Amino acid sequence: MGKREVLALLRDGEYVSGEEISKALHISRAAVWKSVKALRSDGCAIVSAPNRGYCLHPERTHLLMPQIQRGLASCPWAGQVQLLEEVDSTNTRAKQLAAQGAPHGTVVIAGRQSGGRGRLGRQFSSPNGGVYLSVLLRPQEAASELLHLTAAVAVAVRRAISDCCDLQTDIKWMNDLLIDGKKVCGILTELATEAGSGMLEYAVIGMGINCNTRMEDFPEDVRSKAASLCSARGRTINPNELASALVRRLDEMDACLQTQRANYLAEYAAACITIGKDVLLLRGGESREAHALGIDAHGGLLVRYADGTTATVNAGEVSVRNF
Repeated sequence: MGKREVLALLRDGEYVSGEEISKALHISRAAVWKSVKALRSDGCAIVSAPNRGYCLHPERTHLLMPQIQRGLASCPWAGQVQLLEEVDSTNTRAKQLAAQGAPHGTVVIAGRQSGGRGRLGRQFSSPNGGVYLSVLLRPQEAASELLHLTAAVAVAVRRAISDCCDLQTDIKWMNDLLIDGKKVCGILTELATEAGSGMLEYAVIGMGINCNTRMEDFPEDVRSKAASLCSARGRTINPNELASALVRRLDEMDACLQTQRANYLAEYAAACITIGKDVLLLRGGESREAHALGIDAHGGLLVRYADGTTATVNAGEVSVRNF
């Protein structure tokens, strides 16, 4: 028995005596203390008090596998979660695992990315304090049947943030979550299709959430456009609870991706601040002004151009004018 087993017995803000831990794990009190010291060296915020024992500080900010797993007791994906302290990109890691045959529902979580990527190959700033998560899906469907996937993921992430922080987020079509007009989460969907058949080999969906990120840790050109959950909530957010909520909500979404498509898209549309706004569409090096009318049955953005014609936008960059 070691520090992981001791950590699994600790609770948020609720003391567990050294004697209880000793009996539960059949180890000495000295071994309990040694494990607590090791956990503190790992960055775990463990509080101790005479005659009371040990507890986890309720405002700790480290991602810890036992704490994530605690929130996944009934989740089918619980055994397929990988936690990394740092990775170049959780999406890159998930795609590597896909190539190695990793199963549907494999999840990669990291506390920092050294090479995070956003849409259109852009760099995605990934400082400490964030929760970076990617999930590998292997739907047995044609890629054309999954055009709404990113929209459904945005709703799942929005629900997870609400579960964990009691915060409501807006959506900017198609893959950004906002708080008070500032970006708190970005989503990147990457698909691999089988040559010839058009069937999906796998989908990797990544998200980066500014959980306890300090504004000074962002690049200077990003700070005015970024938000964090801790700043919006006025307190430190438990990243393990957020990670668990994300995995649960993504699993829930996956189970009803087609049967509940209309419900997810209705919730997406209700939260989408792009609708009703004048927008600038950037595609293929060209730009065109339009007015956003709504979301179609596949998550596409319905727009009306200045000449009165309408169209559906499924790709490209959409900038909200005067926002």
